[in-house]
Amino acid sequence: MNGVLDRVRGALVGLKMPRALEALDHTLHRLEQGEITALEAIDILLSEEYSTRETRRIDVALKTARLVPIKTLEGFDFSFQPSIDRERVAALAQLDFIRRAEVVHFLGPPGTGKSHLATALGVAAVKAGRSVYRATLAELVEALSKAEQEGRLSEKIRFYARASLLIVDEIGYLPITQGGANLFFQLVNARYEKGAMILTSNRGFAEWGEVFGDPVVATALLDRLLHHAVVLQIEGASYRLRGHADLIPEYVRSNAPIAPPPPPKRRGRPPKIKNGAASL
Repeated sequence: MNGVLDRVRGALVGLKMPRALEALDHTLHRLEQGEITALEAIDILLSEEYSTRETRRIDVALKTARLVPIKTLEGFDFSFQPSIDRERVAALAQLDFIRRAEVVHFLGPPGTGKSHLATALGVAAVKAGRSVYRATLAELVEALSKAEQEGRLSEKIRFYARASLLIVDEIGYLPITQGGANLFFQLVNARYEKGAMILTSNRGFAEWGEVFGDPVVATALLDRLLHHAVVLQIEGASYRLRGHADLIPEYVRSNAPIAPPPPPKRRGRPPKIKNGAASL
């Protein structure tokens, strides 16, 4: 028996199954006591190892995706933002939009939960085994600009295009130069109908010409980003400022809703990119 047990331990070490090795003695004791069958013992050891590896995989993937600190749908206070269609969000959590390479837009004033919901869907995607990457628009543009200067733009765009889900946060918070807008357009064009995206913005689509510093590029972006899209408008006060309402000016508390225009009518193929700029 000891010889067999030693071989089993050696095999678990060789197979790099430390959690199964740790659980081996206790599991064998339960087997000897008749508490479990041999098949159940095997199931316990494999389940312990799988669970440990899956936890480790998720932890690494969440950090790689830049989804830390973690947000979940269970931790979102839907009662504070009744304008949000909870059933629609739950449907998004099934992740079919990733398979369909759709773009999800969360629009609303600051503090209304856009980033929380985007991150929570990203976390759900990671747990489901999908590759995810999250960045603010400013971070993406800065990284693309640096890559362009170093002659690595195509490589950088391919990197961002590989993820099953790309989350672009905080569109409209900081101004984007025309050059930065063109770089973002190239990234969106690379993912168009190939990879899903989640975008969050405090600005309505009608303001994107101002956000990106070029109405032509903004129109080209919206042409792609609204073609296969799900738009969720969030109205209400800032959750972060809920305990300080008496200190906040009225114009901030009111948070006038952002009314997105209907998607543009599509005729023929999307606009092409010429010399680094979008043309219609």
